[in-house]
Amino acid sequence: MNHRATAMNKQTLLFDMDDTLIYCNKYFDAVLDQFNDLMTTWFKAFRVSAKDIKKVQNEYDIAGVEKNGFVSTHFPKSLVHTFKYFSDLTGRTLTKVEEDQLWKLGMSVYEMEVEPYPGMMETLNQLRDAGHELFLYTGGEAVIQQRKIDQMKLEQYFGDRIFIRQHKSIDALEGILQQLKLDRTNTWMIGNSLRTDVLPALTNGIHAIYLKQRTEWSFNIVDLDVKPQGAFYTVEKLTEVPSKIHNWVTDARAHV
Repeated sequence: MNHRATAMNKQTLLFDMDDTLIYCNKYFDAVLDQFNDLMTTWFKAFRVSAKDIKKVQNEYDIAGVEKNGFVSTHFPKSLVHTFKYFSDLTGRTLTKVEEDQLWKLGMSVYEMEVEPYPGMMETLNQLRDAGHELFLYTGGEAVIQQRKIDQMKLEQYFGDRIFIRQHKSIDALEGILQQLKLDRTNTWMIGNSLRTDVLPALTNGIHAIYLKQRTEWSFNIVDLDVKPQGAFYTVEKLTEVPSKIHNWVTDARAHV
């Protein structure tokens, strides 16, 4: 086997964390269920529907992320802003006690114990044992994301190869690729977000694996108008990732 084929065996793998390695959206959904129960009770006399509440909250939530990135305050702000929207619409006033209640409810999502996706350790062990270099690239506030990393003991797989960014964008990923001087023909991004994982990966000329969810936050869904320069796979289970990479490496090596 020549040196080029040997180099192909080792891949650089950038993993997203939330809803790729560990659960995330389901905790937000649980809080939103509580929020909707409160709102429909508080606005019962005005016949405000749960559907309208969800729609308005989602719009505020996405607008906050687009403006400020993945800061923790964007979520509780979206709850308070949603109340104020319907308060202005109906004339029902918001008390300080209610506003504090909504803020605490929104922030509580970051205090929940996180759970790994099925096969997380199996997948990471398999890829590490195959000789690939693993990186973690996640969006959010450092303190909150680090708590999840510590709780899941992810440093055993990623060491100090961890990047936490407030904005996960095309430019943010490009900055990491340049900082690490990575060979883009052997570099992969694995994540659940078309917007913050797949689109930046394809735009920056690296491989991508899209972990498709049954239900997804609308912020993460965008049209892909970029032609892949390398591999692009869609999987429904995290445990499918190693075989996709192995098969690509095997096929690429056969054509050297």
